[in-house]
Amino acid sequence: MGTGAFANLRRHVDYNRFDAIVISHMHADHFIDLIPLRYALCYGTQRRKRKLPLYLPPDGERMLHQLVGAFADEGGGDFITEVFDVRTYDPSAKLAVGGGHVRFALTSHYIPAFAMRYERHGQSVTYSSDTAPETRVVDLARGSELFVCESTLLADDVERGMRGHSSAREAGQMAQAAGVRRLILTHYGERATARDLDESAREHFDGEIAVADDHSNFTLASVTTSYPFSDRSAAAKTRSAS
Repeated sequence: MGTGAFANLRRHVDYNRFDAIVISHMHADHFIDLIPLRYALCYGTQRRKRKLPLYLPPDGERMLHQLVGAFADEGGGDFITEVFDVRTYDPSAKLAVGGGHVRFALTSHYIPAFAMRYERHGQSVTYSSDTAPETRVVDLARGSELFVCESTLLADDVERGMRGHSSAREAGQMAQAAGVRRLILTHYGERATARDLDESAREHFDGEIAVADDHSNFTLASVTTSYPFSDRSAAAKTRSAS
């Protein structure tokens, strides 16, 4: 739920129909659009009968309340829990969401971050979250129909010191090792070219490859699913403005 994610999501589904929001980690480019979503749920035309479940990683609730604690008082209830049913997920357990379930794996990032695999009706989508190459993510993604993997680093980039991101080449290597059917490259910068993205990944992955863009559509079994992919457009990480 990074910058622009909510604006894109509402073009594909009414926001009062969301089953839940699950946040991978507490970097602002992955959760900051909870703020405009909160205002829409409070004051928009699409009202919910129940609060929207919001699942945060361990310690995420404290960090979120610390952020919104700096906002001026609006005279109502708690800024977050007024519209969200805030819960902390257990990364070691399955999480039931929308008739399916989510499993998690710790990634290799600068702060605790969790890749997610959503399974329903025998189909699965795995999202890498932010991560350097990581066997736990490969194991989580194994056999997935779709593997949505970050590709932050350009082909010639070298991440010095502690690593926290992957290149498309490394995304392709993880996809190949996991035996996924399709690789969707996301979370890339506006300077990225085909050489940095699908061409680089194709050297290591022999399945289908697509480069995510806002409002891309992919078919999962008999269901066509829209993925706004604003996650990768957060923090100036887009080729086009959201």
